[in-house]
Amino acid sequence: MESDCRIPVTCLRPRVLVLHALFWGLVSLRVFGASLLSDVKSSVMKPSATPCWQTEEFIVASECTQCSAFWTKAQTACSYTGYVEQINCTKSNREEFKSCRSALMEEHLFWKFEGAMLGLTMVFALLVVARQRSLDQQASEKVRRQIESI
Repeated sequence: MESDCRIPVTCLRPRVLVLHALFWGLVSLRVFGASLLSDVKSSVMKPSATPCWQTEEFIVASECTQCSAFWTKAQTACSYTGYVEQINCTKSNREEFKSCRSALMEEHLFWKFEGAMLGLTMVFALLVVARQRSLDQQASEKVRRQIESI
């Protein structure tokens, strides 16, 4: 007689359930945290007038540069990424600062991510090797006990 349960018994083990709960908890925290942060940023970001670079075409006057400690506090554009570029709007002839992402910053973040992935790969490879050794030892112990019982 077959069970109507579609979930395998291995998925109901406490360790697997805890790992699933942890995973989905982190995913939901990431999603809801991002939405909360965007709400906070949008409420803080609402200036009295929209920047000219959002409504009209512009020319980049100075390339993306890192903000100094003073500029980080003085310019709101610096607070988002830590880099800013000066732009000139074509229709209104206004000069404004726009937050930007530096190629150097992107490269640094890329290598940081690669290092983290390499580290995680090594950790999980070691876990797999340890688990395999443990299972091999259990299997050989079981075979030894079976031979002794004969």
